[in-house]
Amino acid sequence: MNPGKKTARYQRLFKQIETLLLQSSDPDARMATLVAVLHHKMEYFFWTGFYVIKGGNLIVKTYQGPLACQVLPPHEGVCWAGVDQQKTIIVPDVHHFPGHIACDSRSRSEIVLPLRNNKDEIIGVLDIDSELLNAFDETDAGFLEKMLLLIF
Repeated sequence: MNPGKKTARYQRLFKQIETLLLQSSDPDARMATLVAVLHHKMEYFFWTGFYVIKGGNLIVKTYQGPLACQVLPPHEGVCWAGVDQQKTIIVPDVHHFPGHIACDSRSRSEIVLPLRNNKDEIIGVLDIDSELLNAFDETDAGFLEKMLLLIF
């Protein structure tokens, strides 16, 4: 998707998601809504979902797409890199990311964004995979980070 089209789409989606999330103050409902809208409106999103930290692991929560890994062991893979480095991680080619966990072999690129609660603590991540190489960039990161602020 060209940069201008991507920005325009994200601007429209942000307004739509912001309005939808006003219907509930429940973070689980907001996460489910965010995932559904993003997954069905961004054609290059192959897997879209949240993992939350429980018992020292990342456990899958709400998602759209093919079957997910239910448990991601501590400090391995892209999702844990987002938690451990406390920042958004963009991976142009997952096959070149050390320790990548392949839940689905069709995934080729990935973006992971830390999910923070009202106390600014990282409690999980938004994880999005694409079947395309180099699908994600700073435009995705900026808009998705802004959308995550709407969850809590």
